[in-house]
Amino acid sequence: MASPLLLGIDTGGTYTDAVLFQDEEGVIAKAKSLTTRHDLSEGIAGAVGAALENGGIPASQIAMVSLSTTLATNALVEGQGGRAALVMIGFGPEDIARGGLSEALGSDPVIFLPGGHDVHGNETPLDMSALDDALPSLGSVVSSFAVAGYFAVRNPAHEIRVRDRIREISHRPVTCSHELSSKLGGPRRALTTLLNARLVSIIDRLITSTEGFLQKSGIDAPLMVVRGDGALMSASEARLHPIETILSGPAASLVGARYLTGLDEAVVSDIGGTTTDVAVLQGGRPKLASDGANVGGHHTMVEAVALRTFGLGGDSEVHIDDRGLEAKITLGPRRLLPLSLLAVTYGDSVLSAIDMQLRATHTGRHDGRFAVRIAMNEALVGSLQPQEKALLARIGSTPVALNALLTMNSQKSVLDRLVGRGLVHLSGITPSDALHVLGRQGQWNADAARLGLQIAARRKTGAGREIATSPEDLADKIVARLTRQSSEVLLSACLAEDGAESINPSVSLAVDRALKRIPGIAQFSISLDRPLVGLGASAPVYYPAIADMLGAESIIPSDADVANAIGAVVGHIRVTATVTITSPEEGVYIVTGVGETTTIIGEANALGTAEERAVGAARRKAGQEGAQGILISIEKEIMAPEVEGRRKLVEARIVATATGRPRMAHPQS
Repeated sequence: MASPLLLGIDTGGTYTDAVLFQDEEGVIAKAKSLTTRHDLSEGIAGAVGAALENGGIPASQIAMVSLSTTLATNALVEGQGGRAALVMIGFGPEDIARGGLSEALGSDPVIFLPGGHDVHGNETPLDMSALDDALPSLGSVVSSFAVAGYFAVRNPAHEIRVRDRIREISHRPVTCSHELSSKLGGPRRALTTLLNARLVSIIDRLITSTEGFLQKSGIDAPLMVVRGDGALMSASEARLHPIETILSGPAASLVGARYLTGLDEAVVSDIGGTTTDVAVLQGGRPKLASDGANVGGHHTMVEAVALRTFGLGGDSEVHIDDRGLEAKITLGPRRLLPLSLLAVTYGDSVLSAIDMQLRATHTGRHDGRFAVRIAMNEALVGSLQPQEKALLARIGSTPVALNALLTMNSQKSVLDRLVGRGLVHLSGITPSDALHVLGRQGQWNADAARLGLQIAARRKTGAGREIATSPEDLADKIVARLTRQSSEVLLSACLAEDGAESINPSVSLAVDRALKRIPGIAQFSISLDRPLVGLGASAPVYYPAIADMLGAESIIPSDADVANAIGAVVGHIRVTATVTITSPEEGVYIVTGVGETTTIIGEANALGTAEERAVGAARRKAGQEGAQGILISIEKEIMAPEVEGRRKLVEARIVATATGRPRMAHPQS
């Protein structure tokens, strides 16, 4: 009997990939379609429909669908997401300065409430007066709420009460910190919760689009989503905890890379439109970050692969500094809509607008740049300031040249905020456009790319010379910059794995000499001790040169362009449940986590109760996620030093992990 037919989908910043997969056969068919930000279901339908057609398989035969995505990762890297209000229970304003919370919060509102608990779960009375005063006005200017309580991992009662009050009055989505992490560290847990709240609308839109497409297509199968550690979770869980999907796409690509190459030791780099994700395969498994995922400069408490994400991809913004004697080019971290893609989507009007700018007597400050409205999100639009609403109203259904849109300098920051909220896309030249000019890519409009690079090439340096002699010359410079910048980020990730994070490849003279292979009496060289696996649609174009610069063997699997989608369908469901034991006095033990706080006499009784509670919770949660053939493993972290010759349990953490394959549907014959 043939194994079930599985459908893997990866929704990236530029492309949506689809793969049909069976355990015995591997990849049966694959396809790509442009990710359609205005309606994600269009891109999903395009990729899945083409894959089904290529495989000659009816949709009714699919037994499971698994989805990976870089949307949450890209949103954090690019500073996007809905406006969220943070409610801090038992914390003070001074706590905002810790754990990177202040930088992440930005201008979003924060409310401080008296309350919280101590290390043993005992409460300080909760006062919600400040919340009640703020809610009537806040509900109309934010799209979601984040709630973080002092020692909520020991007793979540206050977070739950505040959550219920917010839902009752504002009817907005609410995320509580105890739902996301069982670890101590209030400000970092609050940061993770805030980011989760901002991502709710992004991931909800993706899952809703996917479910709508599956229903229309007659695919009656469970929908799973890849978490940041490479495991799978149900779509309903992903809706509640979208923060757990950060690094979902990269984690899936690592799982896919292991499947495609069979390598136990490798450096894996996945280049997309927005980001480059770097991780290490060690002993045949992706290494997990022991202290939480770090994305876009935010150090979260989300368990994920030990992966470093950089704002560098095929669609990265090209920055040209022409103030010196020689022009300097840098890339990212923001993604732009390539001009070559903009022209495919919106036709000759884009070509005409660029050509008009090229023939103008005087160069414009924003030549070659356009703004495009993405989608109408009423919750986000309602939270905008008046000047933001006014500028958004001037951006219609077709691209608007920035020269016409921005009539005052102050409007540039307003536009940046609209981009940050995910309501507007900027378009301009990118490395993808450079490859179109050089004839190394051809899926979009090469004429628009050439015109865009021609406009940029005529800019003058401080010495009065044009920064490039031709569009091809500028394209070569942009591709060379991507090769060098990619080598630097890869080297940075590898040095960090080796414990040498203090070395910054982008400023080190020794690294510069080694990468350029500059001759001299003292010669520097660099090499990697394992192959470099390049993933992503553009990997064959970029990674041979990058691997050569780094002195590494280059391996690009045949299905490197859909490694994420492959990784999405070969994963397992994996859930954990953590129970903590503390001892406030001799012989008395308090068990917290997964249920009500309980006081127990006797250490052995407390440990037994904690283990039973953790195992039961993990098994139940895995079953709810749709796991079958569940296996349980247990880890115990016991802090019990000797005090005056006697052993004293200070704290114990019992972590139960349940693992199983997703439950499959019974496809129609």
